Amino acid sequence: MVPEPPPAGNGSSAAPGIAVEARNASKEFGQGEGAMRALDDVSVAIRKGEFFTLLGPSGCGKTTLLRLIAGFDTPTSGTILLNGRDITADPPNRRPVNTVFQSYALFPHLTVLQNIRFGLDMLGRKRAEADARAAEMLALVRLEGFAARRTAQLSGGQQQRVALARALAPAPEVLLLDEPLSALDLKLRKEMQRELKRLQRETGITFVFVTHDQEEALTMSDRIGVMRGGRILQIGGPREIYNQPANRFVADFIGETNFLAGEVEAVEGDLATIGLPCGSLTVPATGLGQGQKVTLAIRPEQVRIGEAEGLPAMITGNVYFGTDTHCHLELAGGAEIVARLQNAADDVAALDEGTSVRVSFAPGSVQVLQD
Repeated sequence: MVPEPPPAGNGSSAAPGIAVEARNASKEFGQGEGAMRALDDVSVAIRKGEFFTLLGPSGCGKTTLLRLIAGFDTPTSGTILLNGRDITADPPNRRPVNTVFQSYALFPHLTVLQNIRFGLDMLGRKRAEADARAAEMLALVRLEGFAARRTAQLSGGQQQRVALARALAPAPEVLLLDEPLSALDLKLRKEMQRELKRLQRETGITFVFVTHDQEEALTMSDRIGVMRGGRILQIGGPREIYNQPANRFVADFIGETNFLAGEVEAVEGDLATIGLPCGSLTVPATGLGQGQKVTLAIRPEQVRIGEAEGLPAMITGNVYFGTDTHCHLELAGGAEIVARLQNAADDVAALDEGTSVRVSFAPGSVQVLQD
């Protein structure tokens, strides 16, 4: 659950199936004492044909890494490779890479077809060939019949599709997407999440997507790299990142999580007993020692509420979300947790504020974080 190391060796070769790679890439802005390190010794290998997402809060370095791949910035140290070739010093126009920006950057004086054809024109493609390719891209993004319109006549979602079609028209080996959905409303953003994944599957192009939205990352990605402070903290598939976070930051950033502070009271064989102010829990003993301070992470949907077994708690409030209800609880000792309950259950409405209950957790759902 740590970032992958680069392939062995000092040459420019890449491991089979690797589209783009950063090796020990760092980027500093400014000089001297005022220098700011935006990227700190990052190594990551992105596979051919995958949808890879860089996820993290603002200022974590994800867009900086994207710009190094695009060639808009040069790393202070380290190497960027594309299909095994060192492109660190290559300008953007010498890289078979295209970028879709948050602002779309469409030309208002050109038609939709002309916008999509623009990159092909710059590459010197023949007019008939460029028109045919642009029409093919229009069909791919489902905008047939819009070729003659101006971009100002399009909705936000349609403009985003035009930007995608323009970026895909030259058939880049890698497509970089810098938070392209952030300007859309919620319903349209969800629609475009499905569209982006469809386009990636149909074209087979490697997508590198930047976002701070964990739902976008979980919905679309084959793999996710979670970033903080210029470093990649964990790389893995959506289920792995969600269910097996490497540390507290990842657990907290990906979805909602309950945290309980505890101490290892005993280790017996493969199991450890974790003491909490409200009682104790038994968890796998991997890497744990008696007296060790730990943090337990439990997702709200894994919390079970009953009357007979578990840790004593009191309901302090309920928040209705339509499909489910978030039940807020206070454990003995003062710790607060949230249970996410499906509203299809008949007993949800009976969980009134002030009710004393017992809380347990689904088998295997308690993650032990040691940092």
